[in-house]
Amino acid sequence: MSSHGGSIQGDRLRVLQLNVFGRSAPWPERREALRNGLRELNPDLLALEETIVTDDYDQVEDLLGPGYSVWHQSGRADDGTGISLVSRWPVREVREINLAVTERAAGFPGAALIARIEAPAPIGSLLFVNQKPTWQRGYEYERELQAVATAQEIEKLAQDDDVHVVVAGDFDAVPDAASVRFWTGRQSLRQCSVMYRDAWEAVHGTEEGHTFSPSNPLVTNGDMPLELGRRIDYVLVRAVDHGPTLRIADCQLAFAEPVGSVWASDHFGVLADLALHPCRDRG
Repeated sequence: MSSHGGSIQGDRLRVLQLNVFGRSAPWPERREALRNGLRELNPDLLALEETIVTDDYDQVEDLLGPGYSVWHQSGRADDGTGISLVSRWPVREVREINLAVTERAAGFPGAALIARIEAPAPIGSLLFVNQKPTWQRGYEYERELQAVATAQEIEKLAQDDDVHVVVAGDFDAVPDAASVRFWTGRQSLRQCSVMYRDAWEAVHGTEEGHTFSPSNPLVTNGDMPLELGRRIDYVLVRAVDHGPTLRIADCQLAFAEPVGSVWASDHFGVLADLALHPCRDRG
């Protein structure tokens, strides 16, 4: 899929994290809600999970149409399910990390995609990451190992403290889980530590912001009828000594209400608007 280039809209970079739930549930109706919603939100960078890509069907192309550069996970499930990374601007380099860090994690195609994006001024070149670890509730050990594996690869690629890095994904872990605490600089894992600012927390503090919620019938009528609600989808901005390299101007839930009676996905999305700090404007 080609990229149309374009400028930063209002000097802000708009990032959307969304698990699209494949073609499950009432797909024709969900497809329409997703297509219309994506057109309205008009994100610049998208981290998408549970996308379907087969020899004869590309769900991302179906939903977004032309005008984006797209990279799909290669190690997908048998039905074509996996993750995808999307950019309004050219993608210069992509690394795919297989997150089968243990024997029991090998049964799920967990992966990370790390892309170098050539955004226009004033943002410039940045790294954009889609992180999709193991989903099972009792597999936090694997999610810890997966977080460290991706974070270490990012650090190798970033090299320069001035490089912007945005990590998004369906982490399948709540904010006080060890894997998320690691990402947000609250604890180290395996003799490694990093620091990323959680966009939702930066704007909303301790508000729950559940992205997987029993208010959504696609959750309670699916495989998890006893779900109590969790915030498990994130947009994170890498920080250096004095804080995140990009200012988090806004962060809201997306697709968190039905369109008529149609829910777009079983997850709510996370939509973050990022901008340069005035003192860091590169011109």
